[in-house]
Amino acid sequence: MFSRRDMLAATAAGGVMTAASMTTANATPVKSDISFGNPNDPPQGAINAKNPRSISDPGPQNPAIRDQFPGAFSPPATDVGSMPLSWASFNNAPRRIQNGGWARQVTQDSFAVADTISGVNMRLTSGGIREMHWHQFAEWAYMTYGTCRITTLDELGRPYIADVKEGDLWYFPAGLPHSLQGLGPDGCEFIICFDEGKASEFTTLLVSEWFTHTPPDILAQNFGVPAETFQDIPLRDLYIFQGKLPGDLAADREAVSGRGAPLHPFTFSLGSGAPARETKGGSVRIADSRNFTVSTTVAAALVTVRPGGLREMHWHPNADEWQYWIKGKGQMTVFNTGPNAVTMDFNAGDVGYVKKNLGHYIKNTGDTDLQFLEVFRSSYFADVSLSDWIARTPPAMVAQHLNVSEATIAKFPKDKPEVMPT
Repeated sequence: MFSRRDMLAATAAGGVMTAASMTTANATPVKSDISFGNPNDPPQGAINAKNPRSISDPGPQNPAIRDQFPGAFSPPATDVGSMPLSWASFNNAPRRIQNGGWARQVTQDSFAVADTISGVNMRLTSGGIREMHWHQFAEWAYMTYGTCRITTLDELGRPYIADVKEGDLWYFPAGLPHSLQGLGPDGCEFIICFDEGKASEFTTLLVSEWFTHTPPDILAQNFGVPAETFQDIPLRDLYIFQGKLPGDLAADREAVSGRGAPLHPFTFSLGSGAPARETKGGSVRIADSRNFTVSTTVAAALVTVRPGGLREMHWHPNADEWQYWIKGKGQMTVFNTGPNAVTMDFNAGDVGYVKKNLGHYIKNTGDTDLQFLEVFRSSYFADVSLSDWIARTPPAMVAQHLNVSEATIAKFPKDKPEVMPT
């Protein structure tokens, strides 16, 4: 068995046979640049396997899926124990396809650990309409493609109409009615987060259904018109349907003016805004109630990590983290009591989840920029940096914990870098 100290000495001497050299049948090579072995007894991880056959997998398998998760198939030797799966994906979520677009979702029903936020991925064609509706929970959204026109009405009867593009957000508090429509030339696609893990996109309050299930005489009395006015209303919900492209934004606004504008805008430009933190390793842009005032139940960060960079070791003291992976590829390790440390791999379209206060980090494992959203059911964004905590604790105290010199500790980052370069 190799101890951490043994592996450090052997690596320094250049005499370690890594898992990358174990190319026996049915064994997937594992890349390992540096390892100090595993501190657990018995040691685990491919690097601790003296018998190369220990890492082989001759049984039934699906390589297309297996190879997407090298961190699960051959975990780092420092992984230990198990935790609820932190990975889900829109890539294998069934799409509800209609004439005008489609939608798919990841809720707690299929992603058990995610109990504070559910996610929806929706596409609207040019002119495609997500029909007028409202929810029993707040809706936060991030535009990933194209342009979209949103409409809503606040509780004082003040309308809000805006066009949003890639990188923009919208937020509708629970109960506020709204509609969405794709614009030219090719409609739009976006991610929606509801501030409730069990919330479903397919159980919303639709205007068409309320009309259908209200007696004609009540409709007539409510709207002050003859009952015959409603003889041709749809008898089934519209949900997503193909509509005509709307006219000029200014004209739409003028058509419903008269009561003034809402106190706070329901949209925000996150992708084009100035980073809250930027280093050689990447950047972090933040949207919460401090700059996106209306968003009182959802806070978010848009994180970009350069190739080889690291979203630093940290945790969030105020809320669980729901992630949407926009582009690139990365690997996340989550640390919990036990000890438990589990590593998973993520690609574009995937969803991640980390419970409040659990330590984690994300490594860009690709050769292009990695970008993902961190979304929280909270009014504000907050995180605690491990390096910042260590660097701002009396050095003598830290030295006794880590067996490193105070001079070395003095080199640790003190400015909460958020993203470290390679």
